[in-house]
Amino acid sequence: MAEPMFRTPKGTHDVLPEDHMYMTYIKKAVRHRCRQAGYKRIDTPMFEYRGVFERGIGEHTDIVEKELFTVRGSKKEGEEAEFALRPEFTAGICRSYIENGMQQLPQPVELYAIGQCFRHDRPQKGRYRQFHQFDLEIIGLKDPSLDAQLIHVVTNILQDVKILDRLTLQVNNIGTADNRKAYAEAVKDFFIGKEHQLPEEDRRRLQTNPMRVLDSKNEDTQILLKTAPTLDQFIGDESRQFHETLLEYLEELGIKYVLNPRLVRGLDYYCQTVFEFWDQSTGAQNAVGGGGRYDGLIELLGGKPTPGVGFAGGVERMIWHMKEAGVTVPNKDQVDVFVAQLGPEAKKKCLSLISELRQLGVHTIGALGEASLKSQMRLADKFEARYTLLLGKMEVKEGTVILRDMKAGKQKQIKYEQAIPQVTKLLGTKNLDTYVLQDHMGEAEVDED
Repeated sequence: MAEPMFRTPKGTHDVLPEDHMYMTYIKKAVRHRCRQAGYKRIDTPMFEYRGVFERGIGEHTDIVEKELFTVRGSKKEGEEAEFALRPEFTAGICRSYIENGMQQLPQPVELYAIGQCFRHDRPQKGRYRQFHQFDLEIIGLKDPSLDAQLIHVVTNILQDVKILDRLTLQVNNIGTADNRKAYAEAVKDFFIGKEHQLPEEDRRRLQTNPMRVLDSKNEDTQILLKTAPTLDQFIGDESRQFHETLLEYLEELGIKYVLNPRLVRGLDYYCQTVFEFWDQSTGAQNAVGGGGRYDGLIELLGGKPTPGVGFAGGVERMIWHMKEAGVTVPNKDQVDVFVAQLGPEAKKKCLSLISELRQLGVHTIGALGEASLKSQMRLADKFEARYTLLLGKMEVKEGTVILRDMKAGKQKQIKYEQAIPQVTKLLGTKNLDTYVLQDHMGEAEVDED
């Protein structure tokens, strides 16, 4: 096999048809559960002004410091500002909430998004530079019952795609911005005189964003942290009450959780509730997503103080878990009928035959080249077609067609006009792939992207 001239850039991958089957399945689960819970779909631009992420996510986070893909505007068009490809959805959705006056809508506003995000991260197993996320946001009200309902919708989605039993829900409360500020100072004080034991990256984090030290992957740092002060020592009574109420609601909903006092999440905008779904065997390494409350974010982006809570899930990580768990998804791309032909007249008749079958919802492929009948039948086998319709010079002359059952290896000659009714009967009306665009009173659903 020849070496390709071009390959995908490092950290990217082609979503091939077999993975699209999983992706479509996940998207359907997300759409279904979100609609049940009153979420409306939103799409924000794939790139925003860099400041949206710097202000929202935090200048001294790994995402902004190391992982933003930046894009310069055209000088010709007077757009010298720096843009960035979105590394996550929340900041852009909050920007949209402010810009489009969504505070005038009935609150809370529940939104969901599905799409691609970009991070200039070090590529590793299950982590890409261009990846897919689904995102849920509840903006406009602060109540632990909203946090619980959000987590419940996510657990339903993970249950639908059959991976919930592979995951554990990790939950923590990180208090208010003031609580975290006091804690950050305590962490700094704790490490006075111990800095030389930290790797360079953690020493830098200690100065710019001490909370990020808790997330360190360095073993020596983690050993030191065992005797460091913990965030829960700095949490106020209001936050404790909020957390206790949330846990009561999770128990009421039958949601299992693990209390994790060291869980902080990597983004500056979080406060109060934070949560992640971890791999039961490898912990945070193969987490499928997480989220939390961000009551100060909209104000940071120039809006009025507005509470919010959200979640983001990694679609590629979910697909990996589904495959590991042996989850199979419906293959709607199967070939029902292969139409084989010989001769110019047969080819002409096959065009309308193929068209009519497709219109009725029969997945049909036609071999309209000049190949021999033998090679066309081999092709039908490779496509795993259930039935083959054969039309040659003699069949055109006699007004007949040969219908072959590929699995049984049997065939019969029938009248040409019986071909379509016979095939649709054999497949069964309920198995025909049809859809209708209808108004809001109709029940048909379009298979959206």
